[in-house]
Amino acid sequence: MKRYAVIASLLAGALFATGCASKKYVRNTVAPVQQKVDQVAEQTTQNAAAIEKTRTEVNQVDERAQAGISGAKEQAAAADQHALTAGRQASDAMSRANQAAESADKANRDLRELAANIDNYKLQSSVSILFKFNRSTLNSDAARQLDQVAAEAQSQKRFVITVEGFTDAIGSTRYNLALSQRRAETVVRYLVSRYDIPVYRIHLVGLGKDKPVATGRTAAARAQNRRVEVKVLSLGGLTPSLTTTSSNPVMPEIPAGNTPAKQ
Repeated sequence: MKRYAVIASLLAGALFATGCASKKYVRNTVAPVQQKVDQVAEQTTQNAAAIEKTRTEVNQVDERAQAGISGAKEQAAAADQHALTAGRQASDAMSRANQAAESADKANRDLRELAANIDNYKLQSSVSILFKFNRSTLNSDAARQLDQVAAEAQSQKRFVITVEGFTDAIGSTRYNLALSQRRAETVVRYLVSRYDIPVYRIHLVGLGKDKPVATGRTAAARAQNRRVEVKVLSLGGLTPSLTTTSSNPVMPEIPAGNTPAKQ
């Protein structure tokens, strides 16, 4: 019995030793493989993260590219619109320049014609616009007279208008010259702004208290001298038809503080 027990113990020990050796072998064999697997798994995870990051960056770049393309298209469309607008403005400016050049050429031709034929221009009509003391504004009666002057001038193909301003003898020569100039300018402004009469066809001068039409010292005589004489001259020497004098020179008062003792 003892012998069998020893044999059994030996067999069990041998089997245990063999089992332990197999497990160790398996561990030694499997461990490197598992390590490789773990490394591959980690590398796979890193690659997946890198791929996802790259995809995100590509999407961002694509979005920026699309935004840039869209912005470039909008800018190109805006530039085209601006170019069209600029083209139209340039065309309009060119048209206005051509019109201005044509007007200037016509004015130059008219001036040359006027200079060449100045001695042949004859009085067509004349009118005397009266002003109140120390005033340079037009009243309704004076406006009606200038309306007739404009109609008479525009009925002529070739005409010039002379405008001479005067004052009475009260006050200094210097002040009266300035006042007579303002009166003449008032008449010219009315003709040009209301009837578009070319400025180059109008010649004005302020003569102050020179050339009085009445030499008396009465109020009536002084009133006749406070005037602007307007004459229409044209080629052909027609008989004057509007020789008149304003008889109702009602003028508005000038502002306070600007009323020196002049006429």
